[in-house]
Amino acid sequence: MADKSKILLIGGTGYIGKFIVEASIKEGHPTFVLVRESTLSLSSPAKSIVINNFNNLGVNFLIGDLLDHESLVKAIKQVDVVISSIAHDQVDNQVNIIAAIKESGNIKRFIPSEFTNDVDRAHIVEPATGLAASKAKIRRAIEAEGIPYTSVASNSFAGFFLPALNQRSCGGLGSFLQSHVQASSIRSTAVTTTSNQPGATASHGDRLVILGDGNVKVVFNKEEDIATYTIKAVDDPRTVNKILYIKPPANIISSNELVSLWEKKIGKTIERVYVPEEQILKNIQETLDFLRKLTLAICHSWFVNGDQTNFEIEPAFGVEASELYPDVKYTTVDEYLNQFV
Repeated sequence: MADKSKILLIGGTGYIGKFIVEASIKEGHPTFVLVRESTLSLSSPAKSIVINNFNNLGVNFLIGDLLDHESLVKAIKQVDVVISSIAHDQVDNQVNIIAAIKESGNIKRFIPSEFTNDVDRAHIVEPATGLAASKAKIRRAIEAEGIPYTSVASNSFAGFFLPALNQRSCGGLGSFLQSHVQASSIRSTAVTTTSNQPGATASHGDRLVILGDGNVKVVFNKEEDIATYTIKAVDDPRTVNKILYIKPPANIISSNELVSLWEKKIGKTIERVYVPEEQILKNIQETLDFLRKLTLAICHSWFVNGDQTNFEIEPAFGVEASELYPDVKYTTVDEYLNQFV
């Protein structure tokens, strides 16, 4: 354990942060999580579960706050690597982490909070343009300060999208898109089809909303695998000042291929509701709900523009995780879906 870098997670109790903390412990790193004192008071039932799990794993808690420079410097001086997994509405505050890292002078690697597709190669519409721009701005600030970094382009979280193929009420691809595309657009402009799989039938409710034509490739990765690859990269000289793309070949799949795979597993046909790009953009413009706007803009980037897969990874700026770490047995989309059959 002495040979392993000491890792500090900022945002470690958040969605992807929890997985990264567990992966860090599993890989044998002394692991620290920056938390507010109020978080340790276990006032929130959800947070208390996370904190108790971290305690059982042997995580070290450091009291501090993203907006408190002194506490950041004090925490950062105790570790070798800083990983930020803070929420999207705090992305701009990572300038505080950069300032603290510069003052501390001891950090071997900083992984900023991105954990999505590559923001430098996204063709994204408002209001998500601002979020992508904020993440890109943080990249430029890190580069300008000469801090060794790795950016993680994790692509889509499997746990957020794929479970809905089984049951829309659990959240994910079907419910996520169906609830965020106005019902009027589905009735008036969407194209509905069913596949010609022999012997398959579609019962009422067996429908999934597909943005665009369904042929654009997207990448779905299990959160535990994203976390494992992230931790593998922290001490790897091949990933320094690079983007780590998590694009295992078996997880690159189009919406149509995904639905066909699910149909094969369950022996039924799923009704496919295709929403054209112009209707998606119209929904983004017309809805008054900011979260809905943001959600649709991000999904437009992934499922229509193909921003996760429409470029080649070049050695000058990036490396691919499954190629770097062939020893990691990642969960394929096919395997992931088996738990719902």
